[in-house]
Amino acid sequence: MSAIAAVNDLVIRFANVNGTGSASANGLFAKACFRMGIPVTPKNVFPSNIQGLPTWYEVRVSEKGYLGRREGIDFIVCMNGQSLADDIASVRSGGYVLYDNSKPLDLRLERSDVNFLGIPLAAICRDEYPDLRRRQLMKNVIYIGALAALLDIEFEILKDLIGDQFRGKEKLIAPNIHALEIGYRYATEHFSCPLALRLERRDLVGDKIMLEGNAALGIGSVYAGATVVGWYPITPSTSVVDAFEKYANRLRIDAGSGEKKFAIAQAEDELAAMGIVIGASWNGARAFTATSGPGVSLMSEFLGLAYFAEVPVVLFNIQRAGPSTGMPTRTQQSDIFSCAYASHGDTKQVLLFPEDPRECFDMAAESFDLAERLQTPVIVMSDLDLGMNEFLCEPLVWDDERQYDRGKVFNQQQLEEMSEKFGRYKDIDGDGIPYRTYPGTHPDKGAFFTRGTSRDPYAAYTEKSEVYVDNMERLLHKWETAKQLVPEPQLYQENNISKNGLLFFGTSTASCIEARDLLAEEGTAIDCLRVCAFPFNRTIEQFIAEHDQVFVVEQNRDGQLRKLLVGECDIDPKKLVSVPLYDGMPITARQVVDHVNAKTRTAVVTPLHKQPA
Repeated sequence: MSAIAAVNDLVIRFANVNGTGSASANGLFAKACFRMGIPVTPKNVFPSNIQGLPTWYEVRVSEKGYLGRREGIDFIVCMNGQSLADDIASVRSGGYVLYDNSKPLDLRLERSDVNFLGIPLAAICRDEYPDLRRRQLMKNVIYIGALAALLDIEFEILKDLIGDQFRGKEKLIAPNIHALEIGYRYATEHFSCPLALRLERRDLVGDKIMLEGNAALGIGSVYAGATVVGWYPITPSTSVVDAFEKYANRLRIDAGSGEKKFAIAQAEDELAAMGIVIGASWNGARAFTATSGPGVSLMSEFLGLAYFAEVPVVLFNIQRAGPSTGMPTRTQQSDIFSCAYASHGDTKQVLLFPEDPRECFDMAAESFDLAERLQTPVIVMSDLDLGMNEFLCEPLVWDDERQYDRGKVFNQQQLEEMSEKFGRYKDIDGDGIPYRTYPGTHPDKGAFFTRGTSRDPYAAYTEKSEVYVDNMERLLHKWETAKQLVPEPQLYQENNISKNGLLFFGTSTASCIEARDLLAEEGTAIDCLRVCAFPFNRTIEQFIAEHDQVFVVEQNRDGQLRKLLVGECDIDPKKLVSVPLYDGMPITARQVVDHVNAKTRTAVVTPLHKQPA
């Protein structure tokens, strides 16, 4: 029988039952690869139910450093009878199936083209552990020990990881190491170890770290000076607030009094959460909220208020599959329209698109500066994949000399020296951005009434058409200013080399860059650009203009970014080819390649009959 043979190039999937404690054990595998210096990408695929349903943990190991998801399972660990048939069927020909053979495998599930590795895990645990819960937990650790022998994982690394995992609970370290040893010993005694598919130490990760995007957003918000959070729980954004609270408790506690220098308020719903943020920001605090698509829908009314009243607001949108409740634990990029034009009327919201946790950290910090500079909501568009999975990324870096950009704020002295009447919505500098004050700055100067209705430059209510138009035109002028302040798009070539372009954003980036390389290997060159923000600037328009056709890769059905580009940049729709990949799973390079090939390769048709001259 043939067997897949490769070093540091594999996809392994763990098939478990949700709620059985498998997540921490499976994570040991990904962390061990990382500590062996090999680039690794873990993906947790879990159900929206709390426990009892199938869950998968998929890890890609790539010596070439590709961090996008890859099709094809080389090795599967089958620990769930409910999904066993599908799990075995998912393995590539020549791959490996590790399963519990305490009971014989159903003959109908056997495949002649894969390699079955049976370990009597249930029987071993029954003999080793009298406690039922302990049996379940240790079974997970035992198969990790077996993988160490089968795939040649350095055992000392696993021991160190166990020590790190149970620091402060030292009595659990020895039993878990013992479970690893049980699995390792069984594999070495019953199989030829290591397999042809194996791992080998490298030095390919340098000083990179493994981090979840949501954690990076929370840390970035602390460093950005955020002090107020208004929120309502929703998957997959809750861990943003959890991370903020964790690090704020370390860094935002008054050393003398022990008082917290931050406030986290769980509101009764998403609309109220946004109201808390607007109120805090209006009073001069840096405030944010985190939500997902359904929450954005509920917050839209207040997002419109913040846009029109020009109150700085930061929103982290961790996108999931919609519409409605959709698939709450699957990833998508499906909120582009709902966020770009959040609220009713002529509303445009600033969007930022991070590609990895390092950019989540950087853009979290930048979002507060932008929001205050522009006096408008700024929405950071992450997604479930980035938010809840660990990504390999550059270390987080903060310049201690960095100064917060609080934008145009008159202080007491400036108000005192002002001879003219303060105009809250008056464009003084010609960039569309007015000056503001914090409440209570001056006893009798700088006060104004904040409203979401039409008003003149001095914040006085008016229904005069010409005044309303002037105000709306000023907001549009501010939008043009924003184009110069938001992050620049990223080009992946100094000079264009192809008539075709590939345009993408966010978590599609890693797979699109790999797709570019795969296309090059097949003899097809393609230029690449990553969109980092909305509004779009001239670089994006120029990139599109310089190519015959541009493939727009996005994880939604309707090609929302493509439509946004057509509408905002007045682009011929025929030039932009939608590549919609929206099944809820992170996209793969092969999916992108197949879509591009289908559109660029012209079929050669031979007529059945000779055509008359």
